[in-house]
Amino acid sequence: MRRSFVAALTATLVALPLYAALPDGAKAPDINTVASLAGKEFKFSLANALKKGPVVLYFYPAAFTPGCTVEAHQFAEATPKFQKLGATVIGVSHDPIDKLDRFSVSECRNQFAVASDADGSIMKAYDSVLPSHPEYANRTSYVIAPTGEIIYSYTAMEPDKHVENTMAAVKKWQDEHNKS
Repeated sequence: MRRSFVAALTATLVALPLYAALPDGAKAPDINTVASLAGKEFKFSLANALKKGPVVLYFYPAAFTPGCTVEAHQFAEATPKFQKLGATVIGVSHDPIDKLDRFSVSECRNQFAVASDADGSIMKAYDSVLPSHPEYANRTSYVIAPTGEIIYSYTAMEPDKHVENTMAAVKKWQDEHNKS
């Protein structure tokens, strides 16, 4: 009986989505770093991006790995829809900017920017460190309102639901603020 209870509890916990440590309602830490869009480097500022509307900020472990490539393709495909909703998409990883220059062209398909967090300070500030490999970011997505408030967060190593979930959060925010 105990063994079946433990098995059932384990199965339930495995099935539950993991959540990012920064809760909804928290103030998003500021970000100022170098990023790449379509292979062109620029200084990314979260504060400046928020002046245009909500920001979808997603952390991923490493450019050109299978799951991160799938996720980048999904965000690239969805970026025009995010833009219609007034949202900016930005990916963040520990990769050096020269690697992200290539990733932004090939895997992000010139649709959205990716930022370098070479020293890991951004992923630490967002509590998005991969526990098993702290040099990498955990796969965590945030939606940040123009006020700087985190309105949605989601952590799961599978890339499947990140675009769908963040799109729903942006749409909900837009509906609540009549900005669509």
